[in-house]
Amino acid sequence: MFEKLSFIEQQHEELAAKISDPEVMADMDNWRKLCKEHSDMTPIVEKYKEYKTNMNTIEDAKVMMDDPDTDKEFKEMLQDEIAEAKANIEKIEEELKILLLPKDPNDDKNVIVEIRGGAGGDEAALFAADLYRMYSMYAESKRWKTEVMNLSEIGIGGIKEVSFMIEGQGAYSRLKYESGVHRVQRVPETESQGRIHTSTVTVAVLPEAEEVDFEINPADLQIDTYRASGAGGQHVNKTESAIRITHIPTGVIVECQDERSQHKNKDKAMKVLRSRLYEAELQKQQEAIAADRKSQVGTGDRSERIRTYNFPQGRVSDHRIGLTLYKIEAIMNGDIDEIIDALITTDQSEKLKLQGENN
Repeated sequence: MFEKLSFIEQQHEELAAKISDPEVMADMDNWRKLCKEHSDMTPIVEKYKEYKTNMNTIEDAKVMMDDPDTDKEFKEMLQDEIAEAKANIEKIEEELKILLLPKDPNDDKNVIVEIRGGAGGDEAALFAADLYRMYSMYAESKRWKTEVMNLSEIGIGGIKEVSFMIEGQGAYSRLKYESGVHRVQRVPETESQGRIHTSTVTVAVLPEAEEVDFEINPADLQIDTYRASGAGGQHVNKTESAIRITHIPTGVIVECQDERSQHKNKDKAMKVLRSRLYEAELQKQQEAIAADRKSQVGTGDRSERIRTYNFPQGRVSDHRIGLTLYKIEAIMNGDIDEIIDALITTDQSEKLKLQGENN
């Protein structure tokens, strides 16, 4: 591990020199790429420097301890210093192991989140709207930008289906664990007997795929236009601005009717389609590497029931990691960092364990 860290530190210094070179700066694309590499290495290098500082503290303290002129009181102080540095080193070594884990290449990408009402009719649609609000508020707390790609509402304030993009640094790294079935248990407003109903909503989190990530053959597409439905006044009945794109080889269908411009709707639909096909390709790769698939904490299986929101008890339980929190109101208002942090920690622990078994 320390040979690898020493090599990374050297690379980091070389990259720092390169990105300051006016000749390298002339090629902006290459310069940005080098800056990104340098930035990715910085947390590892800083943590390694911290490790070396603590090692030096121990060595210096030992030299002074061996000096016959050092008095007893000062030796006791040095022993405390050594104990503290050793405790720091133990902690730093664990942090370095995590920093050196292979990085998910999609972690820095923007995401497209798709939410669909499942079992439970109107109540599922209402909860889909609640989850959309929860993720929107979470994105806002992170200063990320959200943009609706497609929205299909029902009259009582519920959502049949919504696709929206979240743009921001590390959006996929935080939200990728949200894919799966979210279950809600609560008394619907229309329920006169006060009985608790159980409904489900499906969430899919897709990394945004650029054209360079996934190429689509235009010959594989069937593009249809139709009139937008839902709110929108006279324009709804007059303009065929809504777009439906069918990817013929896979049968994947994407619709977009959010914009009044047919061109804008087509652009949005293509973004969603590209990301869906890219995600399907990633799934195939992940399933091919069975051990790696096992090391993931439910990142991608849409049929997996991942979480229950129980309103009468005020609790939210994540079934993958056995976490239960009694703060449903805060969570529904976008305060989901505690759940996400716990999922990331578990995922890292499982990957470290797997790495240990393979070494």
